[in-house]
Order: sequence, then structure tokens, then C-alpha cells
Amino acid sequence: MKKVLIIILVLMLVWVGWIQMGSTPEWKSSESFLDVTETVLTDTLCARNIVAMQPYMLAYDYQSEKHFYEKLRLYFDAAKQAGNFGKRTVVLLPEYLGTWLVVSGEKASVAEASTITGAMAMMVLSNPIKFSRAFFMHQNEGDRVAATIFRMKAQAMADAYANTFKTLAKEFGVTINAGSIVLPDPSVKSNTITTDINQPLYNSTFVFYPDGTIDEKIVRKSYPITSELPFVTPYPMAELPEFNLSIGKTVLLVCADSWYPESYERIRELEPEIVLVNSYCAGNNTMSVLWRGYDGGKVPADVDTTDISKLKEGEAWKKYALPGRLKSTEANYGVNVFLRGELWDLGTDGQPFIINGGELLSIKEATKAGIWNYCF
Repeated sequence: MKKVLIIILVLMLVWVGWIQMGSTPEWKSSESFLDVTETVLTDTLCARNIVAMQPYMLAYDYQSEKHFYEKLRLYFDAAKQAGNFGKRTVVLLPEYLGTWLVVSGEKASVAEASTITGAMAMMVLSNPIKFSRAFFMHQNEGDRVAATIFRMKAQAMADAYANTFKTLAKEFGVTINAGSIVLPDPSVKSNTITTDINQPLYNSTFVFYPDGTIDEKIVRKSYPITSELPFVTPYPMAELPEFNLSIGKTVLLVCADSWYPESYERIRELEPEIVLVNSYCAGNNTMSVLWRGYDGGKVPADVDTTDISKLKEGEAWKKYALPGRLKSTEANYGVNVFLRGELWDLGTDGQPFIINGGELLSIKEATKAGIWNYCF
């Protein structure tokens, strides 16, 4: 028995030592993978414009706030050099861009894991006390492990996200819709994003202004998909806000929300001129496979169910998401961007949709990263 106790003690000491090792990530220079920089002109004067950014993110780009900032700065520098930034510019970034800051400050082995499950397991083993404290904060989620990981890292994620985009907005003098991030009941107070780990998790997106301020209005996803529902809470579409941006009256939607008629009913109530959507489509080459139907929510009454397994995923996006549904509103302009990259075993796909006066504009597709300057 004494030998068993000694072995257990040694193993615990090794574990404690391992926990302390390697939490300061080795610096790796960022690469943009930028292969498309295009201006889409419907106004040759470019009096106002939306810069649609499709970053190509790697897991190690999230190892620290500095890694995250330096990676995104590559795209902002490229857009500036291309002459895309003016007095009435809004930069649109994709869904989940900020969510993977959950690995910030973790061991390099978390970013290097081959699967997201392996990365999560490594985070739990590396943070036993923090994980245990957060595990019982909220017990209604189906996936309590994922929910707990996001809770234990919530404020650090929010700080890195806010610091990065406040700096970029001020540095480049542009308004930014900074893509989305999963946080527990976020709010904006004293120009910082605060979180409450006792509250539900929301997939949320924020707006940052050229003076470095954060808009207090937050957009939270109303229709989480199947993979999100075990830990992300839906938010009432009736509370979707509007934003008076330099480009005009604007509404923001998070990914799957752009597929539902209720979103466009709300848009008709708000009467914006512009609708912006940030998205993440999981799986490599997903847009080329047959559409499997609505994911996570009830199929709307206006959907032709014979399209399921007949249309390709990309065709279904064009018919039932922003390109097809925007015309049911008075909004004249719409842009949708997607997150791309190599993020564990998740896979990514998608190219931007730019809609002008109900017409889906033709763009040059990027192999990995791209910047599309839409002047209107």
C-alpha cells in the first residue's frame, strides 16, 4: 500500500510539474495566405465601402493576444495598402473568429493537437482547478465540458478580443464588425467587454469604432446549429438591434440566423439599408456536397423540402440564406463572409456573398484568404 501511495504521489508531482511547463507559447511569425485582393465597384467614387475580410486562421494564431493581433494586422495592412480604407469604411469579419481565443495562453500542445477533442482534453488536464471551479457554474448545457472550458477562459477571451479590435479600429481609422465570439452573457461597460460566468453562453458579435470605442449594442445568435446547441443558448430575434454606421443604417446577423424568415421579419421592422452577416461553415469542401437541410432549427414553411439532397450546400446558401432572402426586405445591400483556416480537425469552407440591389455580384474566389472591397 505504501508503494502504491508513493507511485500516486510521484505521478501527481509529475502532473503538477507538467501543468507548469510550456504555458508560454513560442513565437511563430504569422502568415496571411492572402491570394485575392479585389475591388467590387458599383460606385466608382467609392463614397462608402464594406471591406469583406476572409482570414485564413491556424490554431497557433490564437496562442496569445499578440499572435491574434499580429495575424489580423496582416490583413488590415494589405487592405490599407490597396487603398480600401476611407472615412466611410466598415470592415466585416467572420463568425467564430474570436471564439478560438479560448486556447490563448495554453500550452503549445493544445494548438498542435490533431483534433478539437484532443485540444479540449489537454486544456482540462492543464487547468484542473479552474476547470473544477467553473464546472458547476451553470448546469443546463448538454455539453458541460465545452461550456466549462469557455467559462473558465471567458474574461481572458473577451479582453484579448476587445483589445485587438479596439487597437485595429483606432490604428486604421475604420469601423469593424469583428466576427463572433462565444461568451457567457457579455455586456459592454466602460468600453470593455465584461462576462458573467454564471449565465448562459451566447455566440455574439460586436462593433468597434475608429475612436477605439465599442458599441454597447451586442448581436447574439438566435438560431444555433446542432453542434452549438449543447452549449450555446439561443437569443430572441425580437431583440435584434440596429446600428447607425458611417455606411448607413445596418443590421448584423450571425450565420444561421440569415436562413430564417423571422430574421427578415425583424429586418423589415428595423428598415435598414444594409445587412451584414458573419459565418462559419464547418468541413472542407462542404459547399460542394449535397445539402442536408436545416441544421438545428425547424424547417421554415417557405422552404421546398425537395431541395434537400438535391441542391448542393452552396446552392442552398444562395437560395435560402442572405442572397435569396434579402430581397424580401427593403435593404439594398448585403455582405456575408466566412471563416477559413486549418483549425484542428474542424475544416472550413465558403466564399463571400455580396448583394447589390437584390443581385448577387460575381467575385474572384480565394483559395485561402481574401479581401474584397465592395464600393456602393
